[in-house]
Amino acid sequence: MKVPFILVLFVSYLGFSQNKQILYGFPDSPQALMLNPGGKVNNRGYFGIPLLSHIHVNAGTSELTVYDLFANDNRAFNGKLRQAIYNMSQNDFFTVNQQLEIFSGGFAYGSSYEKDKYITFGLYQEFDFISYFPRDYAILAYEGNFNNTNRFFSASHLSVRADLISVFHVGYNKKVNDKLTYGFRGKIYSSIANISSIKNKGGLITQTGEDNLLRHIFELDGSVRTSGIANFYDDDSESDDDIATLRKRILFGGDLGLGMDFGFTYQINEQWHVDASLIDFGFISHTKDVENYEVRGTYEYEGIDPLFPDASGRTADSYWTEIEDDFEELFDLETTTTKYTTLRPLKLNASINYSFGKKQIKDCNCVNEEGEYLNGIGGQLYLIKRPKAPQAALTAYYYRRLFEGLTAKATCTVDSYSLSNLGLGISGNIGGLNIYAMADNFLNFKNIYDAQSVSLQLGINYIFKKNKAKNEN
Repeated sequence: MKVPFILVLFVSYLGFSQNKQILYGFPDSPQALMLNPGGKVNNRGYFGIPLLSHIHVNAGTSELTVYDLFANDNRAFNGKLRQAIYNMSQNDFFTVNQQLEIFSGGFAYGSSYEKDKYITFGLYQEFDFISYFPRDYAILAYEGNFNNTNRFFSASHLSVRADLISVFHVGYNKKVNDKLTYGFRGKIYSSIANISSIKNKGGLITQTGEDNLLRHIFELDGSVRTSGIANFYDDDSESDDDIATLRKRILFGGDLGLGMDFGFTYQINEQWHVDASLIDFGFISHTKDVENYEVRGTYEYEGIDPLFPDASGRTADSYWTEIEDDFEELFDLETTTTKYTTLRPLKLNASINYSFGKKQIKDCNCVNEEGEYLNGIGGQLYLIKRPKAPQAALTAYYYRRLFEGLTAKATCTVDSYSLSNLGLGISGNIGGLNIYAMADNFLNFKNIYDAQSVSLQLGINYIFKKNKAKNEN
């Protein structure tokens, strides 16, 4: 029973989060508009290099690390495993988020020379997973229930959700005046696959039995909802058909949904500005390839005997096969194809920013004039809605224009994973070609196995720069 659980812990470590604190408000990357459609725009247009314009992975865990289990510290593995189980609560979590931009672009338009309106569009693929630590399940798997009579093991500790989707989007950005810029984005979601089990109730209690050593009482009200999964474990399914199905679902052939993003930027004065955005205010209706599993009711079972094999010569394999058959007959597992709706994980970003240190430039008459600001500092708040409770992060940053065509942003983030997550992002331009790379949690690079979160973002775009008719702040 311990081996599968250990594998779950190991795989769960490879978790990801959706916060992109380095990219948010990074004006040199066009992808910053994906985090705030009302952000400032400093180009006439761009197009992303297909499949390379934005690649995002971010690993994290709120408590356990690989190092906690496998460190060479002369401690017994079982002791470290037990400590890990009891140090974690049912509110600790593992999340996975990965994004790949398939194509993207944008262009400015308007009647004025400045072109005060901006359209963005694109298609990206996203995988999002969250699982809370099933503490009671872990204790039951580790200790068994023989020495835990009259203890209630809660089924609600199982809370997991996974989404694999593609998203087509079109955004609009409008510069109203020198102070206010706003924007919004419409999205069409195409669900490739979904698994959800987040509202489980009841549990298991073990008591002294009458016809056997133990009596097991199950009071269950749980379900697992799936869409887009059943066809892929069909024995008659061919690999070529599966690939064709995936391709179709990416291009709007899956379960469809709608969503919106909103954002704005307000320039308080020449040096201070604030901004905020709501991302993924939307839903997906799951109607295709739906297969749900539900179990509800109270069940009693006294068939499990911890002393096996017995004197009759029964083997362990036949013993567990008999138990498996008994459980299949005991539980009334209902399989349905009822359609259902899931909400997208709503995200909030907000920041306050201060710019300073104007660059001195010379005009054609060799007169010194003030140009754009070279430095920026600020703070950002990030919130994401999750099944049990919102997750939050707070970031302080320093932004610097190093020289023409090269900028950098350093961040320090406090979140569920770390109190000192240091990150760095760099963006460089070679002509119109823009290349950016961002990573965080540098303090753990010496021992990556002890890191609670590691993030990487990179991309390549071609940017059409603005015509500089006048200096801009």
